[in-house]
Amino acid sequence: MSLKNVNTALITVCTLFVLWLGLSFVLAPEASTHGVGLPVWPAGNGDGFLIMKGTRELAMGLIIGVLLITGHRRALGLVLLMEAVAPFGDMINVLAHDGPLSAAFGIHGLTSAFIAVTGLLTLRETGRAHTAPVPRTA
Repeated sequence: MSLKNVNTALITVCTLFVLWLGLSFVLAPEASTHGVGLPVWPAGNGDGFLIMKGTRELAMGLIIGVLLITGHRRALGLVLLMEAVAPFGDMINVLAHDGPLSAAFGIHGLTSAFIAVTGLLTLRETGRAHTAPVPRTA
């Protein structure tokens, strides 16, 4: 299996997960807080912040999906690297609020690492294409 096929599979998993996560926060914000390492969101209008998080996740998933579908592989690799910052920030947030280490590193840290490694692999794939020798014509 080629690097491009592996990357496409990883990116597809990443895209679907981010879209699912976004939808879960938009459609069921209070249910989405369980297991992410922070205390349950307070009652009242606090779910608006979770819906905001969900729309952020949806936008991130759509960006990845559009770049994947349109074949902009180098931009896709760069965007994945940038988007790895969001779960990294979530990890820092959980740690700063004395959340469980398992959630901070096991959920958010691994997600950030997965997205970053996928971005690096995609950039490696596109780097090869840019360095391939161009055949000369006589």
